[in-house]
Amino acid sequence: MLSILIPTYNFNAYPLALAIEQQALKANITYELICIDDGSFSQHNIENQKINSLTHCKFIEGKQNIGRNANRHLLAIKAQYDWLLFIDSDVLPKHEDYIFKYLDILKQDNDAVFGGFAYYDQEADTNKSLRYTFGKHREEVPAVVRNKKPYKVIISANFLIKKSLFLNINKAEIKNLYGLDYLFGGLLSSQKCKVYHIDNEVYHLGIDTNKNYLDKTKKAVETLYYINKSKKLINHEISLLKAYQKLKFFALNRIFGKLMAGFNIKIEANLIGGKPSMLLFDIYRLGYFCRLRT
Repeated sequence: MLSILIPTYNFNAYPLALAIEQQALKANITYELICIDDGSFSQHNIENQKINSLTHCKFIEGKQNIGRNANRHLLAIKAQYDWLLFIDSDVLPKHEDYIFKYLDILKQDNDAVFGGFAYYDQEADTNKSLRYTFGKHREEVPAVVRNKKPYKVIISANFLIKKSLFLNINKAEIKNLYGLDYLFGGLLSSQKCKVYHIDNEVYHLGIDTNKNYLDKTKKAVETLYYINKSKKLINHEISLLKAYQKLKFFALNRIFGKLMAGFNIKIEANLIGGKPSMLLFDIYRLGYFCRLRT
Protein backbone atom coordinates (compact mmCIF):
# COMPACT_ATOMS: atom_id res chain seq x y z
CA MET A 1 0.00 0.00 0.00
CA LEU A 2 1.50 3.29 -1.14
CA SER A 3 0.71 6.98 -0.78
CA ILE A 4 2.06 8.93 -3.76
CA LEU A 5 2.44 12.59 -2.83
CA ILE A 6 3.02 15.47 -5.26
CA PRO A 7 3.67 18.94 -3.85
CA THR A 8 3.29 21.65 -6.47
CA TYR A 9 3.32 25.40 -6.91
CA ASN A 10 2.31 27.20 -10.09
CA PHE A 11 2.92 24.13 -12.26
CA ASN A 12 0.83 21.70 -14.32
CA ALA A 13 1.15 18.41 -12.40
CA TYR A 14 -1.48 16.57 -14.43
CA PRO A 15 0.93 14.89 -16.94
CA LEU A 16 2.94 13.49 -14.03
CA ALA A 17 -0.14 12.33 -12.14
CA LEU A 18 -1.48 10.65 -15.29
CA ALA A 19 1.81 8.81 -15.90
CA ILE A 20 2.00 7.65 -12.28
CA GLU A 21 -1.66 6.56 -12.24
CA GLN A 22 -1.12 4.40 -15.34
CA GLN A 23 1.92 2.74 -13.78
CA ALA A 24 0.18 2.16 -10.44
CA LEU A 25 -2.84 0.58 -12.14
CA LYS A 26 -0.56 -1.64 -14.19
CA ALA A 27 1.21 -2.72 -11.00
CA ASN A 28 -2.20 -3.61 -9.53
CA ILE A 29 -1.42 -2.15 -6.12
CA THR A 30 -3.42 -0.45 -3.41
CA TYR A 31 -2.47 3.21 -3.68
CA GLU A 32 -3.57 6.80 -3.43
CA LEU A 33 -2.21 9.89 -5.15
CA ILE A 34 -2.55 13.30 -3.53
CA CYS A 35 -1.38 16.55 -5.10
CA ILE A 36 -1.53 19.85 -3.23
CA ASP A 37 -0.88 23.23 -4.79
CA ASP A 38 0.75 25.53 -2.24
CA GLY A 39 -1.54 28.52 -2.61
CA SER A 40 -0.32 29.70 -6.02
CA PHE A 41 -3.83 30.47 -7.38
CA SER A 42 -2.29 29.65 -10.74
CA GLN A 43 -4.04 29.10 -14.06
CA HIS A 44 -2.28 25.72 -14.06
CA ASN A 45 -4.76 24.60 -11.43
CA ILE A 46 -7.44 24.39 -14.11
CA GLU A 47 -5.43 21.49 -15.55
CA ASN A 48 -4.56 20.20 -12.10
CA GLN A 49 -8.26 19.78 -11.28
CA LYS A 50 -8.28 16.97 -13.88
CA ILE A 51 -6.24 14.92 -11.39
CA ASN A 52 -9.51 14.40 -9.50
CA SER A 53 -10.84 12.38 -12.45
CA LEU A 54 -8.00 9.85 -12.21
CA THR A 55 -8.27 6.60 -10.25
CA HIS A 56 -7.61 7.00 -6.50
CA CYS A 57 -6.22 10.48 -7.18
CA LYS A 58 -6.99 13.79 -5.49
CA PHE A 59 -5.99 17.40 -6.13
CA ILE A 60 -6.25 20.01 -3.39
CA GLU A 61 -5.87 23.72 -4.08
CA GLY A 62 -4.25 25.36 -1.06
CA LYS A 63 -5.68 28.70 -0.01
CA GLN A 64 -2.42 30.10 1.35
CA ASN A 65 1.28 29.75 0.63
CA ILE A 66 2.75 27.76 3.54
CA GLY A 67 6.05 26.84 1.91
CA ARG A 68 7.43 23.73 0.25
CA ASN A 69 8.39 21.87 3.40
CA ALA A 70 5.15 22.60 5.23
CA ASN A 71 3.23 21.51 2.12
CA ARG A 72 5.04 18.18 2.18
CA HIS A 73 4.26 17.83 5.85
CA LEU A 74 0.57 18.43 5.11
CA LEU A 75 0.67 15.82 2.35
CA ALA A 76 2.20 13.28 4.74
CA ILE A 77 -0.46 13.99 7.38
CA LYS A 78 -3.22 13.45 4.82
CA ALA A 79 -1.65 10.21 3.54
CA GLN A 80 -3.36 7.03 4.76
CA TYR A 81 -0.64 4.47 4.02
CA ASP A 82 2.64 3.63 5.79
CA TRP A 83 4.94 4.28 2.83
CA LEU A 84 5.16 7.68 1.15
CA LEU A 85 6.49 8.30 -2.34
CA PHE A 86 7.29 11.99 -2.79
CA ILE A 87 7.61 13.28 -6.36
CA ASP A 88 8.01 16.93 -7.33
CA SER A 89 5.54 18.16 -9.92
CA ASP A 90 8.16 19.35 -12.44
CA VAL A 91 9.52 15.88 -13.22
CA LEU A 92 8.61 12.79 -15.23
CA PRO A 93 9.72 9.19 -14.55
CA LYS A 94 12.62 8.04 -16.69
CA HIS A 95 11.48 4.43 -16.64
CA GLU A 96 8.14 2.85 -17.51
CA ASP A 97 8.60 0.50 -14.55
CA TYR A 98 9.25 3.39 -12.14
CA ILE A 99 6.57 2.27 -9.65
CA PHE A 100 7.61 -1.39 -9.96
CA LYS A 101 11.20 -0.51 -9.05
CA TYR A 102 10.11 1.17 -5.83
CA LEU A 103 7.74 -1.69 -4.97
CA ASP A 104 10.60 -4.12 -5.44
CA ILE A 105 12.79 -2.27 -2.95
CA LEU A 106 10.03 -2.31 -0.31
CA LYS A 107 10.93 -5.95 0.32
CA GLN A 108 14.27 -4.84 1.75
CA ASP A 109 14.92 -3.38 5.20
CA ASN A 110 15.28 0.33 4.49
CA ASP A 111 13.90 3.49 6.05
CA ALA A 112 14.19 5.67 2.96
CA VAL A 113 15.02 5.05 -0.69
CA PHE A 114 16.16 7.73 -3.14
CA GLY A 115 15.62 7.14 -6.84
CA GLY A 116 17.85 9.85 -8.26
CA PHE A 117 17.64 12.71 -10.74
CA ALA A 118 18.29 12.85 -14.48
CA TYR A 119 18.47 15.42 -17.27
CA TYR A 120 17.80 14.93 -20.96
CA ASP A 121 20.99 14.74 -22.99
CA GLN A 122 20.63 17.85 -25.06
CA GLU A 123 22.31 21.16 -25.69
CA ALA A 124 21.46 23.34 -22.70
CA ASP A 125 19.57 26.56 -23.26
CA THR A 126 22.18 29.30 -22.73
CA ASN A 127 19.78 31.12 -20.42
CA LYS A 128 19.38 27.96 -18.30
CA SER A 129 22.92 26.60 -18.53
CA LEU A 130 23.83 27.02 -14.85
CA ARG A 131 20.98 24.87 -13.49
CA TYR A 132 21.43 22.31 -16.26
CA THR A 133 25.20 22.05 -15.79
CA PHE A 134 24.89 21.76 -12.02
CA GLY A 135 22.25 19.07 -12.44
CA LYS A 136 24.30 17.03 -14.90
CA HIS A 137 27.47 17.22 -12.79
CA ARG A 138 26.16 17.11 -9.22
CA GLU A 139 22.69 15.55 -9.25
CA GLU A 140 22.77 12.99 -12.07
CA VAL A 141 24.80 10.52 -10.02
CA PRO A 142 24.56 6.70 -10.38
CA ALA A 143 23.24 4.79 -7.37
CA VAL A 144 26.50 2.89 -6.96
CA VAL A 145 28.25 6.21 -6.29
CA ARG A 146 25.47 7.64 -4.13
CA ASN A 147 25.47 4.58 -1.89
CA LYS A 148 29.12 5.13 -0.96
CA LYS A 149 28.04 8.26 0.94
CA PRO A 150 24.29 7.71 1.31
CA TYR A 151 23.52 11.01 3.08
CA LYS A 152 25.39 13.25 0.62
CA VAL A 153 23.28 13.34 -2.56
CA ILE A 154 19.84 13.77 -1.00
CA ILE A 155 17.30 14.95 -3.57
CA SER A 156 13.82 15.16 -2.15
CA ALA A 157 12.18 15.46 -5.55
CA ASN A 158 12.01 11.67 -5.85
CA PHE A 159 12.14 9.44 -2.80
CA LEU A 160 10.33 6.79 -0.81
CA ILE A 161 10.14 6.94 2.99
CA LYS A 162 8.26 5.49 5.95
CA LYS A 163 5.46 7.84 6.98
CA SER A 164 6.32 7.74 10.69
CA LEU A 165 9.96 8.56 9.99
CA PHE A 166 9.15 11.44 7.64
CA LEU A 167 6.74 13.09 10.06
CA ASN A 168 9.28 12.76 12.86
CA ILE A 169 12.21 14.17 10.88
CA ASN A 170 10.35 16.81 8.89
CA LYS A 171 8.85 18.47 11.95
CA ALA A 172 12.36 19.72 12.80
CA GLU A 173 11.93 22.53 10.28
CA ILE A 174 8.78 23.46 8.40
CA LYS A 175 9.61 27.14 7.87
CA ASN A 176 9.27 28.51 4.35
CA LEU A 177 12.96 28.15 3.47
CA TYR A 178 14.65 27.12 0.23
CA GLY A 179 17.33 24.44 0.29
CA LEU A 180 16.21 22.27 3.20
CA ASP A 181 17.53 19.09 1.57
CA TYR A 182 20.75 19.96 3.42
CA LEU A 183 18.95 19.58 6.73
CA PHE A 184 16.97 16.53 5.64
CA GLY A 185 20.13 14.62 4.74
CA GLY A 186 21.80 15.67 7.98
CA LEU A 187 18.85 14.51 10.08
CA LEU A 188 18.73 11.16 8.30
CA SER A 189 22.42 10.78 9.11
CA SER A 190 22.06 11.88 12.74
CA GLN A 191 19.30 9.35 13.35
CA LYS A 192 21.31 6.63 11.60
CA CYS A 193 18.42 5.89 9.25
CA LYS A 194 18.87 3.11 6.72
CA VAL A 195 19.11 5.06 3.49
CA TYR A 196 19.49 3.30 0.15
CA HIS A 197 19.86 4.66 -3.38
CA ILE A 198 18.63 3.04 -6.58
CA ASP A 199 18.72 3.95 -10.26
CA ASN A 200 15.07 4.95 -10.62
CA GLU A 201 15.47 8.50 -11.84
CA VAL A 202 13.01 11.17 -12.80
CA TYR A 203 13.76 13.72 -15.51
CA HIS A 204 13.90 17.28 -14.21
CA LEU A 205 11.75 19.49 -16.44
CA GLY A 206 11.39 22.77 -14.56
CA ILE A 207 14.89 24.16 -15.09
CA ASP A 208 15.40 27.69 -13.75
CA THR A 209 16.93 30.54 -15.69
CA ASN A 210 20.50 31.44 -14.73
CA LYS A 211 19.44 34.54 -12.81
CA ASN A 212 16.67 32.75 -10.93
CA TYR A 213 18.92 29.86 -10.03
CA LEU A 214 21.64 32.21 -8.82
CA ASP A 215 19.04 33.87 -6.56
CA LYS A 216 17.86 30.45 -5.32
CA THR A 217 21.46 29.44 -4.72
CA LYS A 218 21.94 32.38 -2.37
CA LYS A 219 18.74 31.45 -0.53
CA ALA A 220 19.96 27.86 -0.19
CA VAL A 221 23.30 29.05 1.21
CA GLU A 222 21.44 31.30 3.65
CA THR A 223 19.35 28.30 4.73
CA LEU A 224 22.49 26.24 5.26
CA TYR A 225 24.00 29.05 7.32
CA TYR A 226 20.81 29.24 9.41
CA ILE A 227 20.60 25.51 10.15
CA ASN A 228 24.32 25.35 10.91
CA LYS A 229 24.08 28.35 13.25
CA SER A 230 21.03 26.78 14.91
CA LYS A 231 23.08 23.63 15.68
CA LYS A 232 20.57 21.53 13.75
CA LEU A 233 23.27 19.72 11.80
CA ILE A 234 25.27 17.30 13.94
CA ASN A 235 26.28 14.82 11.26
CA HIS A 236 26.50 15.77 7.60
CA GLU A 237 28.32 15.15 4.33
CA ILE A 238 27.91 18.66 2.93
CA SER A 239 31.03 19.70 1.02
CA LEU A 240 30.29 23.44 1.25
CA LEU A 241 29.92 23.32 5.02
CA LYS A 242 33.05 21.19 5.44
CA ALA A 243 35.06 23.71 3.38
CA TYR A 244 33.74 26.57 5.52
CA GLN A 245 34.59 24.75 8.74
CA LYS A 246 38.17 24.24 7.56
CA LEU A 247 38.51 27.95 6.75
CA LYS A 248 37.03 28.85 10.12
CA PHE A 249 39.41 26.51 11.95
CA PHE A 250 42.33 28.47 10.54
CA ALA A 251 40.50 31.80 11.06
CA LEU A 252 40.45 32.41 7.29
CA ASN A 253 36.70 32.47 6.68
CA ARG A 254 36.22 36.26 6.84
CA ILE A 255 39.34 36.96 4.79
CA PHE A 256 38.20 34.47 2.15
CA GLY A 257 34.71 35.99 2.05
CA LYS A 258 36.03 39.54 1.56
CA LEU A 259 38.55 38.41 -1.04
CA MET A 260 35.95 36.57 -3.09
CA ALA A 261 33.58 39.56 -2.96
CA GLY A 262 36.03 41.42 -5.17
CA PHE A 263 35.66 38.76 -7.88
CA ASN A 264 31.87 38.46 -7.71
CA ILE A 265 31.11 40.38 -10.89
CA LYS A 266 33.53 38.32 -12.98
CA ILE A 267 32.39 35.03 -11.44
CA GLU A 268 28.71 35.86 -11.97
CA ALA A 269 29.46 36.73 -15.59
CA ASN A 270 30.79 33.20 -16.03
CA LEU A 271 27.91 31.56 -14.16
CA ILE A 272 25.17 33.24 -16.19
CA GLY A 273 27.05 32.70 -19.43
CA GLY A 274 26.77 29.69 -21.70
CA LYS A 275 29.51 27.57 -20.11
CA PRO A 276 29.45 27.96 -16.32
CA SER A 277 32.36 26.56 -14.31
CA MET A 278 31.34 24.34 -11.39
CA LEU A 279 34.61 25.19 -9.62
CA LEU A 280 33.75 28.88 -9.76
CA PHE A 281 30.22 28.06 -8.64
CA ASP A 282 31.62 26.30 -5.55
CA ILE A 283 33.94 29.23 -4.80
CA TYR A 284 31.07 31.67 -5.27
CA ARG A 285 28.84 29.81 -2.80
CA LEU A 286 31.64 29.42 -0.26
CA GLY A 287 32.51 33.11 -0.46
CA TYR A 288 28.88 34.06 0.05
CA PHE A 289 28.60 31.71 3.04
CA CYS A 290 31.69 33.29 4.61
CA ARG A 291 30.15 36.77 4.33
CA LEU A 292 26.89 35.87 6.05
CA ARG A 293 26.31 37.23 9.57
CA THR A 294 23.47 36.83 12.05
